[in-house]
Amino acid sequence: MNAVEIKNLSKNFGPKQAVCGLDMTVPMGSIYGFIGENGSGKSTTEKMICGLIPTSGGSIKLYGKDYTDESVRANMGVLIEAPGCFPGLTVWDNMMLQASNLSIPNAEQEVIKVLKTVRMEGAAGNKYKNCSLGMKQRVGIAMALLGEPTLLVLDEPLNGLDADGMRIMREVFLDIIKDGKRSIIVSSHLLGELQKVATHYGIIRHGKMIVEMTADELDASCRTYVALQSAEMSRTKLLLGSKYSRVEEDEAGYLRVYDLTTPEEIVSYLYENGICVTEIKTDKIGLEEYYIDLMKGGK
Repeated sequence: MNAVEIKNLSKNFGPKQAVCGLDMTVPMGSIYGFIGENGSGKSTTEKMICGLIPTSGGSIKLYGKDYTDESVRANMGVLIEAPGCFPGLTVWDNMMLQASNLSIPNAEQEVIKVLKTVRMEGAAGNKYKNCSLGMKQRVGIAMALLGEPTLLVLDEPLNGLDADGMRIMREVFLDIIKDGKRSIIVSSHLLGELQKVATHYGIIRHGKMIVEMTADELDASCRTYVALQSAEMSRTKLLLGSKYSRVEEDEAGYLRVYDLTTPEEIVSYLYENGICVTEIKTDKIGLEEYYIDLMKGGK
């Protein structure tokens, strides 16, 4: 059974169609990276999944039931935009208020458990307004975890985090799904970070799903290339361009050759033409470059 199954979903705001004919499948126990440009329909789709806005057409099923079913609605945790916290209250008091709103039994034990899950047990006494952005994001996730939901929908939870905050958030995501019973839909523009945890991906554009794939399928789809530097980069680029079909210079100053070739072949070719290679390596494009290529219509 899948956590989420969406068929032909659409959403209109007056004459504007924000989501059109979208299909989406989120397997149980997955971290589903939901990717797209600003205005592509990500947040609108997430809000429809959560029941925050009505659909204009299509169907949404959660664990095999219609998304309006009370039993599945009660098993969702949501963080969209920002957690609804009172700035002057402590993290603990905000959490207890939310637990009360949800009528959670044994509220204190539940709050202790979820704060420990998001690595915030030591900051329970901090006023919310004094928390860093990363801490506030984790408080929001802790609130979403109250009541042991089986599906979490998180909108841009990685925004504004420093390196340590990113690391903690990755650990939190992996902890949440480790028993295989919970699934996470997470949207983010930080594709390099998302690639470190996501098990599945969905890429949306202009309200339509462009591609869905597993992490393994992404890895198989990402092209391998040879990257190199030499003492004569301009001449090297001209020579390689005359022999290979795709040669590009990247932001780090390396020349990339995307054709099926080997470092040895390139070194030999350049040496025969009087150019000494100073550095050469084989690498593979990541999620961010794959996404950019896809948006440009690349293969």
